[in-house]
Amino acid sequence: MTGRKKTQVDYVESSDSEDQPPSGNEIDINTDDVDMERRARFILDCDPKVARERDVDDSTIRFKYLLGLTDIFRHFIDINMSKDAKFKKMVKSIDAKLNFKQPKKKSSRRKTEKEEDAELLEDEEHIGDAEQQRTVLTESPSYICEGQLREYQIQGLNWLISLYENRLSGILADEMGLGKTLQTISFLGYLRYIKKIDGPFIVIVPKSTLDNWRREFAKWTPEVDVVVLQGTKEERQEIIRSRLLTAKFDVLITSFEMVIREKSQLKKFRWQYIVVDEAHRIKNEDSSLSQIIRLFYSKNRLLITGTPLQNNLHELWALLNFLLPDVFGDSNVFDEWFDSQADKDKNQDQVVSQLHKVLSPFLLRRVKADVETSLLPKIETNVYIGMTEMQIEWYKKLLEKDIDAVNGVVGKREGKTRLLNIVMQLRKCCNHPYLFDGAEPGPPFTTDEHLIYNSGKMIILDKMLKKFKAAGSRVLIFSQMSRLLDILEDYCYFREYEYCRIDGSTSHEDRIEAIDDYNAPDSKKFIFLLTTRAGGLGINLTTADIVILYDSDWNPQADLQAMDRAHRIGQKKQVQVFRFVTENAIEEKVMDRAAQKLRLDQLVIQQGRQATGNIGNSADDLLGMIQHGAKAVFESNKSTMLHDDIDAILARGREKTASLNAKFNKLGLDDLQNFTSDASVYEWNGQNFAKREHEEAGLTWIHPTKRERKEQTYSIDNYYKDVLKAPAGQGKQGPATKIKQPKVYHPQDHQFFSPELIDLLEREQLAYKKEVGYVYSVDDFGDSEEEFSSEDEDMSREERLKIEQKKIKDAVPLTEEEHTRKEELVDESFHTWSRRDFTNYIHSCAKYGRHSYKQIAEALGKDVTEIERYTKKFWERYKEIEGYEKYIAQIEASEKKVAKLHIQQSLLASKIEALDDPLEDLKIQYPPNNSKRVYSKLEDRFIMFCVHKHGLLSERLGEKIKQDIAESDLFRFDWYINSRTPQEISRRVNTLMLALAKESDGASGSKRKTKQLNGASTRQSSVDPSTVEATPDPSFSESPNNKAKKRPNGEAEVETRTVKVEND
Repeated sequence: MTGRKKTQVDYVESSDSEDQPPSGNEIDINTDDVDMERRARFILDCDPKVARERDVDDSTIRFKYLLGLTDIFRHFIDINMSKDAKFKKMVKSIDAKLNFKQPKKKSSRRKTEKEEDAELLEDEEHIGDAEQQRTVLTESPSYICEGQLREYQIQGLNWLISLYENRLSGILADEMGLGKTLQTISFLGYLRYIKKIDGPFIVIVPKSTLDNWRREFAKWTPEVDVVVLQGTKEERQEIIRSRLLTAKFDVLITSFEMVIREKSQLKKFRWQYIVVDEAHRIKNEDSSLSQIIRLFYSKNRLLITGTPLQNNLHELWALLNFLLPDVFGDSNVFDEWFDSQADKDKNQDQVVSQLHKVLSPFLLRRVKADVETSLLPKIETNVYIGMTEMQIEWYKKLLEKDIDAVNGVVGKREGKTRLLNIVMQLRKCCNHPYLFDGAEPGPPFTTDEHLIYNSGKMIILDKMLKKFKAAGSRVLIFSQMSRLLDILEDYCYFREYEYCRIDGSTSHEDRIEAIDDYNAPDSKKFIFLLTTRAGGLGINLTTADIVILYDSDWNPQADLQAMDRAHRIGQKKQVQVFRFVTENAIEEKVMDRAAQKLRLDQLVIQQGRQATGNIGNSADDLLGMIQHGAKAVFESNKSTMLHDDIDAILARGREKTASLNAKFNKLGLDDLQNFTSDASVYEWNGQNFAKREHEEAGLTWIHPTKRERKEQTYSIDNYYKDVLKAPAGQGKQGPATKIKQPKVYHPQDHQFFSPELIDLLEREQLAYKKEVGYVYSVDDFGDSEEEFSSEDEDMSREERLKIEQKKIKDAVPLTEEEHTRKEELVDESFHTWSRRDFTNYIHSCAKYGRHSYKQIAEALGKDVTEIERYTKKFWERYKEIEGYEKYIAQIEASEKKVAKLHIQQSLLASKIEALDDPLEDLKIQYPPNNSKRVYSKLEDRFIMFCVHKHGLLSERLGEKIKQDIAESDLFRFDWYINSRTPQEISRRVNTLMLALAKESDGASGSKRKTKQLNGASTRQSSVDPSTVEATPDPSFSESPNNKAKKRPNGEAEVETRTVKVEND
């Protein structure tokens, strides 16, 4: 292209990013001030996969190093060779380079001087280079400003350098607070200043830590040119255009979200290093982020994480696969190999040794206790707290609300979902009853002592904060619930404590400001309120020395990250961590499960043991958590252990914490896999209920009291509206009769339930509710009077409650005839049709025609008879469906387009069938001045003949024509036509058919047929693909290249070259 003052970066043909520039995959850049040599080093000239295949020298160095460590890696490499021919060829070439000398036959004679000299000389030729590459730093490098690296950080830097020299990627898994960010920046500085590699490097981090990484680069290596990719779509495109594509940067810092959005631009670069912070985010190899980063080319990759393992060994494999896919290519092979080793080696030390050999080249993990002698160890204490009378009352209500689930007599399919909901509600109650709407007294709502004395945790927190304030300490308070932080904010206001706050809704700028305010010299901020997830990453709060975990996270690593905001390098005091645990309640079991996961991490990473399963939350586990302490709650109405002296409470907590830690430290891997806290979830209050029959459940059934509050925020399918109450004869001995609830239908407009059926179903449910004694609560009709009145202004919630309750009271069971009629009407309806089925039906009608029952049935996977029945019902009652106009318009518009295609096909048939030899005699009337045509006349005639042969309405028409071309002797040596894709052939078909229509219009001298074909005036472009839309062939698509060009006189010129010819 001449006359263009821009550079195109267009080897990647991708349009799957929402943030693509208007022209698809090219961005205009000004090359006047661009260092073209630097840009050539930064930008790939081929596909990333091809570029990786060229790195044979790096692979040779890498494999040579790994095979020199242990033959374990040969096992994995050989398996990959058997699956990939290209990989096998590359490994064989590497083996050939590594075989410096042929093995000699065993001989009893001694070597001669000449033979030994030859061997030594040969060895030196190959070893000398490796010796020269080794770099060991003994002191902090000079390019690091504003300070010195500590001894263990220098060791970490040397480890990163050794990875680079052996062409390996790695996992820097030091415990949080040991300066992984600084070690990484130092290593990138080494590449820039010592190895003269100035980029490009990409650092992918959580959004919350973007500014922290930018600040750290500016502090330690200010001369490194750092670009942060974030902002709006327009701002990002400007950064890409002016900085990235012009190679005016050394390091790019961006977030996980931006990588996903800008993947098509970022995968154009020849990254020297990809650094991923908080790398446990890619432990799932099937996630979008993990798959996208795998597409990027890079010389090496570095993963940074303080938590390399969170659940099982498979997650560790996912990280190793990301680092070295040509070795760790198959998770099943990885698992099977360690299983076989465990079976083969009865001595578990052998398994430990094997795992260490695999991990040692890639993983560096150190803990503060081992390397940071100046940092005092943190002291963790579990503070066991009782519940107030208000909490006990709400705890009872929550257990009573779903009595079936609490007693463990729910089905397996729905059981876990219901149990999870109960668990979450109970945890809210343990934190503060005011988390439930309607619990706080008012209006008017006041901020005074009731905030404290209605929650056991708040009572203890109030005592502790007074003690810490007097001692001159500063406090971080973490909770999972942002609404609890709202309560704590009111408390801080009431006690006149100055505070800062960060949660998931805090903007990036406010987050930075809050951290700076708290860390400022002589800051008066006493408390920092944070949510565990939002405040657990990328924050340095070493000015605080007290950490309070108001509640525990399911994932113990999240709590560890929260603690290490204060317990990290720079901390001058001893950090104390207090974890609040509600005694004899669900929180004790949550903490036990967290301790299990932490012990697993210790065994696998630090001792090398293999995990054979996940530690998850099964339905039995959840049931055990819920039932824990429930008996004590129902037998108690008074608060406990809340008015003791705070020192006595803390001393008791330290004693129980030590006992708990001792119990878990004794557990091995097998014990952990089978551990369920207290033997069995069915062992409750000294009795084992595992073998009791369901008919005996009536003996322990808890009769629900009248509910004060109906929680709907977390309800599953409005289940709580139909929850069972216990039978009236609760106190009598004997089996409890469980009334079976009729099947609940949720009629949707596309299922065409008849009014008679809807009435029968409603009457059946009312009769059932009457039989089980269901009583409505006023909260079933909205969270407030204002919310309810906005829906029905003529009736209050109380009035509506009376009406609905009267319906239950007056309900009469269905007669036998009505029940039979109901079943008939259900069969006539389409209750099994989901919304997805309906959407697919509309699309199939548009694609094949409303009467193409067989094709529609195949597309939906349903019976033809059912499709015929549904079609009849749909066209009778389609006006009952919300938004039916768009569905009907979609079907009718598609049918019109199909009709146009039939007309075009008939025009082509009439022209071809009139000729004896269409490939020789078919004439195509090309527009005048059509100098850009690149298809030959023979190629166009052949394409037209194939269209006539297969039909314009044929599925995958472009693929069929391409197959015909490949099989024809006419084009055996025609590179151009053979290199066209099915999509490009389809676009050519569009162009030729429109030219045919134009020719037909000119011959008839009438514009009627043109309007019939195109639905537009004859002045419209004859090659605009929008005039031939919605063909059933998915390969037909619009192309930005397939546009008409207007001549000065207003006539349309056909641009017959519809594809962009690339330089080959």
